[in-house]
Amino acid sequence: MQNPAPRTTPTWGEELRATFALAAPLAGANLLQMLTYAVDVIFIARLGDEPLAASALAVSLFGLVLWAMTSLIGAVAALIAEAVGAGGPTLRPVRRSVRMALWLAVITGVIGMGLCLLLEPIMRATGQQAGIITMARDYNYIIIFSLIPMLAAGALRYFVSALGRPIFATAITGLGIFVNAFANYALIFGNFGAPQLGLMGAGIATIMTSLVVLGAYILAIRFDPKLHRYHVFGRWWSPDWDRFWQIVRVGTPIGLTVTAEAGIFGAAAFLMGRFGASELAGHTVALQLAALAFQVPFGVGQAVTIRVGYFYGARDPLGVMRAGWVALAISTGFMACTASAMVIAPYTLLSIYVDPYAAKNAALVGFALQYLVMAAAFQLVDGVQAVAAGALRGLQDTRVPMWIAIFSYWVPGIGLSIGLGFFTPLEGVGVWVGLATGLATAAVLLLWRWMARERLGLVRQPL
Repeated sequence: MQNPAPRTTPTWGEELRATFALAAPLAGANLLQMLTYAVDVIFIARLGDEPLAASALAVSLFGLVLWAMTSLIGAVAALIAEAVGAGGPTLRPVRRSVRMALWLAVITGVIGMGLCLLLEPIMRATGQQAGIITMARDYNYIIIFSLIPMLAAGALRYFVSALGRPIFATAITGLGIFVNAFANYALIFGNFGAPQLGLMGAGIATIMTSLVVLGAYILAIRFDPKLHRYHVFGRWWSPDWDRFWQIVRVGTPIGLTVTAEAGIFGAAAFLMGRFGASELAGHTVALQLAALAFQVPFGVGQAVTIRVGYFYGARDPLGVMRAGWVALAISTGFMACTASAMVIAPYTLLSIYVDPYAAKNAALVGFALQYLVMAAAFQLVDGVQAVAAGALRGLQDTRVPMWIAIFSYWVPGIGLSIGLGFFTPLEGVGVWVGLATGLATAAVLLLWRWMARERLGLVRQPL
């Protein structure tokens, strides 16, 4: 079997090509995943502002839990990369790592479903409108059943990517889009002989899509000789507690980091809900566009975790350095392009989700245009913080970045959002200024830690 980890330190050009080869399908999979969510928004938006606002509130909590749990499980990618990069036997450590990641997917999925049931009291405590609370609660009761299959699929995605098959993630996520679009079209509006279920139909479509995606990963691993030889589903009942707790130990700070970041966006949805349904709907559409752009640096961050992990296992500090800086350059260049597009062609971007020229969307579009300007402002720093955090994860450095994230997002970040949103005339724009400030603070601190990695003893030196 060809080893995906390099045996010698690549040149800058070789590292650029290797990082791009790994990051492109991962970023593609992330974009397709966002398009899967975008399909929900596109169809639900046709039901009106209130169903869209209700789904946004439900997904704000569900997405937070999903991202946090997936990131916790994602520590398995660094452990697999380290084992491959070290150059020793890989079958047993990789198999045990994946098996325990799947165990963790089930355990955290059950916990996450319980956390999602807190949605209704959170909505009531934050003063959401009564009708929206009812719709969001009922929608939430359905989508939580997709959590475990989504987490299990996430664990398998990290496995196939670290073993040099990231294209599987792209192809399977693409399949998920078609399944989700078909199910939404059928179940929301009652097409193809299906019942017309409205917002609840979108929830059922999410469950169907998650099960198809998980099944596709299982089949891909079974029929790919390189992946099948690891027998990751063999003796699935047999625990390896040392490996389990290693994933938990490395992954918990990652999960908390993602919670800190995703949490401010979830909290922002509840803050925006206090201003009205149109403000929240406009915020939702603008944030969807920002999140869509973020999937590329997010994919680059996933790739750099694996690339840095290879060199970390091989005790190659020069390779670590090149992998990190190449990834940062790719991410920054891409986000500069997306920021420009948000300023130059906002109506074109908004038309992905809604008709920006329709009279019924006038209020929504007016707010979304304001928020897109702010989204453009934080594109660059968002890309930097994502990739810097990913590079540090490749070094299995997760605790200090966790505290950096918690501080950045929740002190200057949400603090300014509340202060400017509710105590100045800026309202929604003030909330977005706070979001941008939190991301910028995290980017500066995480980049500093990456630059100081050798002085801080984070890099293994050659034996």
